Amino acid sequence: MRVAAIGIALVILATAGASHGAECIDAKAAKAGFVLSKAGISSEFRPAAGGMMHVANTYESASPQTQFLFGGLIEVFRDSNTGQLAMIPFSDLRKLFPLKAGAKSKTIFVRLAPNKQPKGTETLELAVKGKETFSLGTCKYNVLAVKETIKNQAGETLDEFTALYAPDLKAVLAKRYDEGTNSESVVGYEVIKPLAE
Repeated sequence: MRVAAIGIALVILATAGASHGAECIDAKAAKAGFVLSKAGISSEFRPAAGGMMHVANTYESASPQTQFLFGGLIEVFRDSNTGQLAMIPFSDLRKLFPLKAGAKSKTIFVRLAPNKQPKGTETLELAVKGKETFSLGTCKYNVLAVKETIKNQAGETLDEFTALYAPDLKAVLAKRYDEGTNSESVVGYEVIKPLAE
């Protein structure tokens, strides 16, 4: 009788583990889309044609925003109540993927917005610094630490951060700012779940 009870307990534990593990989105499940969230923001990720990832961001204190990210990493279009923005690259972004540790690239692009003349070209520099593990709740993901630097035509840095990019999901799970300084901070998602049916 005791053996049967232990067997039943093991089956219950195994079932609980399986259903618990099902919450973590893998590369196959990511193709159906998923939701990343943290306090104040929920982002729905849906793979789109041409290597794009369509992201619908819902904020607690701001209007919704739609983004298209090439490979889930490089923003090429953004739309919200505050306006639209398109980043047009002058080279083939497909050549940058799949990303590998140690890879470096520079992509020149022009930023376009309605009723606004571009102020010159900009350069996106990517440097894949290495591999890390990032946790979303009980789910762990292998990520690449990708340093992104955007410079204007004069070579001045406009933005710089390290993206913790999960190739399996084609999504940036967090961004690290002021890396290596006393002001270093990580801003990232905390929960992952499937898209609602």
